Amino acid sequence: MPLKAIALNCTLKSEGESSTDSMIAVVKDAFAKADVELTETVRVAALNIKPGVTSDEGDGDEWPGLREKILAHDILIFGGPIWMGQIGSIAKRVLERMDAFLSETDDKGRMPSFSKVAVAAIVGNEDGAHFSTAQLFQALNDVGWTMPATAAVYWVGEAYGSIDFKDLDNTPDKVAKSATMLANNAAHLAALLKDKPYPG
Repeated sequence: MPLKAIALNCTLKSEGESSTDSMIAVVKDAFAKADVELTETVRVAALNIKPGVTSDEGDGDEWPGLREKILAHDILIFGGPIWMGQIGSIAKRVLERMDAFLSETDDKGRMPSFSKVAVAAIVGNEDGAHFSTAQLFQALNDVGWTMPATAAVYWVGEAYGSIDFKDLDNTPDKVAKSATMLANNAAHLAALLKDKPYPG
């Protein structure tokens, strides 16, 4: 069966143009060339994702529906901006909700995210891409996701600058090449894990 990916746009904006969307578009093109379909990009800030560490925080919580969508895919593209040198608060909210996976294991001790692949797409106008990626990958690994080699693509503008990734006329060559490597490695790993899941 073909591989499917879903992207989470963890911009702080609930609507409007986002540099994270622009980066996800670069990754989407790279995945398409690797025969992976990006079925949907979800703007997390537009949903009512309540604070908490369970899979359902009660009336009005839209995490259960998003959780179901995420787990129906082979690959998670975790996109987000750098704020104050670290990954933004919306991304952290998603990670906190995934904490519930720790207690949702099957009879072999496997979390719902086991044998699924995650990658990062980071943008910002300040230093912090490596730190944000480290935050994401440690947290995602803790709750069962697998990251391939070169699992992150990022762009950071000039410090104190005003140009955003979405304002660029062209995708920088290094970003495009990194996105291609990310997509190829993620598709390869996801196919292997889909065919032969972790034993637990």
